[in-house]
Amino acid sequence: MKPLTLVGGYGSPYSRKMRAVLRYRRIPFRWIMRGSAEDVGIPPVPVALIPVLVFHGENGTPDEAMIDSTFEILRLETAFTERSLLPPDRALAFLHSLIEDYGDEWLTKPMFHHRWNYEADIKKASHVLILDRMPHLDGARLERAAKTIADRQIARLTVVGSNPITRPVIEDSYRRLLAILDRHIAGGSLFLMGNRPGVGDFGLFGQLSQLTHFDPTPSAIAAENAPRVYSWVNRMEDLAGIEVTDDGWCSRDRVAETLHALMGEIGRVYAPFLIANVHALNSKATEVRAEIDGRPWIQQPFPYQGKCLKWLREAHSALGESDRRFVDQVLAGTGCESIFSAGI
Repeated sequence: MKPLTLVGGYGSPYSRKMRAVLRYRRIPFRWIMRGSAEDVGIPPVPVALIPVLVFHGENGTPDEAMIDSTFEILRLETAFTERSLLPPDRALAFLHSLIEDYGDEWLTKPMFHHRWNYEADIKKASHVLILDRMPHLDGARLERAAKTIADRQIARLTVVGSNPITRPVIEDSYRRLLAILDRHIAGGSLFLMGNRPGVGDFGLFGQLSQLTHFDPTPSAIAAENAPRVYSWVNRMEDLAGIEVTDDGWCSRDRVAETLHALMGEIGRVYAPFLIANVHALNSKATEVRAEIDGRPWIQQPFPYQGKCLKWLREAHSALGESDRRFVDQVLAGTGCESIFSAGI
């Protein structure tokens, strides 16, 4: 098979997520920076988002392209069997997918919030993201381009829910996640569920690749308070060199207590947001208003995250009775169980 093509950006958490996935799974691919001179001949996609994963036909021409890292990963699971990201235990696979969804859809809030709220972060991101695509740009042209991207992204803060009201909820949730993951790693676990990574690990890694290693403010927080997490992100960047075995997944009775703490964090912030968001969408409200972590939350409704709730509920319902019973036991008391309650 001709190597795949991954079109993305260094400052895109989902691009870094997919690049790390392909590296770990040892799937040959070509990395292309979106907007670079090499970004030509890529099949169209329905929405201009990155990363774009391109599959090539028998004659080597790029004949199919897709977006959305979650569905890209699932497509790779059907096309390649080695070094899967989903445990054979369907209950554990479901928990991995729940963590991935939290990483993709909640952890992006701290990422976007820190990048476009703090002066040092804005300056770095606005300049570096432009230079990633146009490295020779300088002087007044660079400053104009940097201002354009900063103005555009700052204006989008309300879309992800970053505003003066939600600031403490977002920033505290990031610090708690770092503490949970640091304790998990200190307990001897290489990854979330055993000695091989799954989709949940990569869901967290994508956002953390920016929070801990690119944006100055959250990076300093991680380096000072969670050095194990900082190091873990380094390793996750390229896991092609590690060997894994079928027994590398943990068993149900060896799910780490720190994983329950992570589920508690997901239930503390992401679950109430998902529920409030879908209520706003169903009622055609112009604002999501909720209480998260005992504090007010307000933002625009987010249609895609309404779909995320639907997909999570469908996946939960599709579990066999014993698998669903185990999942419900893990989630009991974490707040995550509200995602799957009737009447939403």
